[in-house]
Amino acid sequence: MFSGKRKTAVAKVKVEKGNGQIFYNRLPYEELTLFHRLALVEPLRIHEKELGNVSYNFHIKTISGGKESQIQAARLALAKALISLSGSETLKKAFIKYDRNMVVPDSRRKEACKPGDSKARAKRQKSFR
Repeated sequence: MFSGKRKTAVAKVKVEKGNGQIFYNRLPYEELTLFHRLALVEPLRIHEKELGNVSYNFHIKTISGGKESQIQAARLALAKALISLSGSETLKKAFIKYDRNMVVPDSRRKEACKPGDSKARAKRQKSFR
């Protein structure tokens, strides 16, 4: 079981022997929208280019966050699973060269509210008169 995070979204990947199929929330990934489908398959395409075909099926389950964050979290988890299963340093370098966020999670988080103010970036208004 491998996991990936993006903002508040969490994706978990279960791996089993197979022929490279991806199931996203119990559905085949082909039922996703075009850009989500392309983003999710990128790690597999890079793996096929570097090391050949994948002999595993991937079952991805996402929770929390929005649709885009869930897809990015799933992409991260899938790339981490492929790196771990293959144990290849060249694959990891290929992922980093293509897109660093495929291997390293995005560390940005919501800014905290400041004491005495209403929001994180809102400032109290001044009266000049």
